[in-house]
Amino acid sequence: MIDLSTLKVPGPTVIALTKPFWDAAAEGRLLLQRCTDCAQAVHYPRAICPHCWSEHLIWEEVSGKAVLKSFSVVLKPGHPGWAPAAPYVVGLVTLAEGPTMLSHILGAIPPKVGDALILAPTNIGGRVLPAFRVL
Repeated sequence: MIDLSTLKVPGPTVIALTKPFWDAAAEGRLLLQRCTDCAQAVHYPRAICPHCWSEHLIWEEVSGKAVLKSFSVVLKPGHPGWAPAAPYVVGLVTLAEGPTMLSHILGAIPPKVGDALILAPTNIGGRVLPAFRVL
């Protein structure tokens, strides 16, 4: 298995709105926004709640527990920097708190839809990013 930290891949685009998410990821933590008006968890980071249109969003650390909703085994990456890691799995992860996010899935190929997952912060291309592994 390749050391993902050595990959030459583009990193996330960090802007003021997403900085808390990426700063926490660098520390191995997963943050989501939560609306203080309707109590819904929100991902991806945004300025207004997609559920009730409130501007009252706060950041909170979440459990890192999730379930695999769907996945794809990448055999031929779209970016050449990922070629040494192929095949690898990218999946839609439904977080215990509700939102779904796209993430790298570590471990056995292929996983199974419905697999229980846990956050596994991983150095990918020199940055710690939120990835998940099968429990």
